[in-house]
Amino acid sequence: MTDKPGLNGLLKAGIYGITASEYSLGRTNMEVVRQMIAAGIKVIQYREKDKTLREKYNECLQIRAITRKAGVALIVNDHVDLALMVGADGVHIGQDDLPPKQVRALVENKMIIGLSTHSPEQARAAVNCGADYIGVGPIFHTQTKKDVCAPVGFSYLDYVVGNINIPFVAIGGIKEHNIHEVAKRGARCIALVTEIVGADDIAAKVGALRAAIVLQ
Repeated sequence: MTDKPGLNGLLKAGIYGITASEYSLGRTNMEVVRQMIAAGIKVIQYREKDKTLREKYNECLQIRAITRKAGVALIVNDHVDLALMVGADGVHIGQDDLPPKQVRALVENKMIIGLSTHSPEQARAAVNCGADYIGVGPIFHTQTKKDVCAPVGFSYLDYVVGNINIPFVAIGGIKEHNIHEVAKRGARCIALVTEIVGADDIAAKVGALRAAIVLQ
């Protein structure tokens, strides 16, 4: 990879997939990624909290091969070193992770940097520090992350839509029954975790999610 992937195409893809083996009905992350790709998802984040670093490395190597062959972007959560080692397209960091400016010094302009944000102040700071995109949430209550903050609701999403000029991904507690509410507020890229990886038929679920977005 020699050039940072174009964000406009990636983050207008509608659905942003995220791995979560705990909720994947016994399927491996590799199988879930294959099914997400077959369903047309174009950007996938590898996010695993409870695996060892060696397990994460081995999985990311396999997932990088799968996504590269399919022309799908791979974002690695938290671990800049892991993202670099496997040749990921980007890294996604949180407010308590390494500072974005220092991460940029490591990855230069060859990798996307995403930053989770939960307030207007954090969103403005993300823009100022050079983040390529931000996560906006959690929109609704979520139990996927154990250390997540309280839901930010629609007021913060509305602020980002009206005031922030870099791409963003809405995330947190989003399901088929409420995704239309998020889309009609202006979110063009929406992340879902358990709703996708926990579906019996991932392709059918992604199709239903896309239909719900279109019908908003």
